[in-house]
Amino acid sequence: MDAQTTSVLNRIIRRIPNKNIEDLLKKWNCLSADQLRALDYTRPKWVIVEHVISFCEENRLNMKHITNLEMIYHIENPDRGTWHACQLAEAQDDAVCVELTQFKEQFKAHLHGVIRHISIKLKKHEDEAIWIRIAWGDNFNKPNHLKPTYVVHHLHTSYVFISNLTAKHKIYLCQALVIATKHGSIKDGHLSTKSLTAMRDLLLRRYQQVFPNAHSRILQDRNTVSSHPCIGKEHGDHEEMRRQMSCEAFGLGPSPKLETAVYRLETRYRGTGDHSLGDREEFFRGVVRFSSSGLLDSLRHCVASGIAEGPVTPLLSAITQRGRNYFVITDKGPGVSSQASAQTAPSQQTL
Repeated sequence: MDAQTTSVLNRIIRRIPNKNIEDLLKKWNCLSADQLRALDYTRPKWVIVEHVISFCEENRLNMKHITNLEMIYHIENPDRGTWHACQLAEAQDDAVCVELTQFKEQFKAHLHGVIRHISIKLKKHEDEAIWIRIAWGDNFNKPNHLKPTYVVHHLHTSYVFISNLTAKHKIYLCQALVIATKHGSIKDGHLSTKSLTAMRDLLLRRYQQVFPNAHSRILQDRNTVSSHPCIGKEHGDHEEMRRQMSCEAFGLGPSPKLETAVYRLETRYRGTGDHSLGDREEFFRGVVRFSSSGLLDSLRHCVASGIAEGPVTPLLSAITQRGRNYFVITDKGPGVSSQASAQTAPSQQTL
């Protein structure tokens, strides 16, 4: 094996906990049963790496086999790295008829047509997701397998999930996706997280949603607390109202594990006490970031428990309703301006 192949293999094995190495190598199915039994998974990681490399050299494995191991690792560990969502738009009439073979052929044909040296590997997972690994090169340099881009797409959905994509290669990937899926364009989804699972659960609605009902609207429209002969029932009505509103906004049961929500402020001063501030033409700019290991669960608890006053502000409910965790707040309300999109945080500049 050449130096780059050895480096990729070394990096993969070092990422895997010792207790999981055996199962991953078995799924890889490139080492014999005797070689697997010869490995001592209690030894230090560098010893295991050396033995695996020696077995791979003995079996004459190449980069194609090693990248397959890397894809298995990423599929088994989807919540590593930083993922960004993009949304396909302007679907053609026959977009719903695209099959895996057709997608694969057109996707590869486009990228091979614009970049001379590029490595593309596609694998369909059990959940119908298409996993794509791209090692980018150019017309003069061979693909760099140490910095691959990963793409995940469920056919016949409008969402694409991307990790480790540089601005230099973004246009090529977007063109290939638009052509292969038979859409007219693709746009930034303004949703990023370290958990691909959370991102897919949110956008594909893989969580228990609660929809408004007439009773909840009657309770929500009460602006004042009316007198009631039974104080306990009155409190119960308000608790029910808070629970209903919290579940409508953030779902019932376990919610997608988003960790952050970012609001970029571009507003003008609206107070009446300071005319010097009110006459300023430029925006007041700032960033508000909410962080939690389970942000949606935390927000739902705040509303249901009465810590946050209801009804839920659209600034927070938009996380689930619009499938975003990055917003720009202007005088016109929450949105994503074109200017702000060009000035987003580093995570938005490199997908």
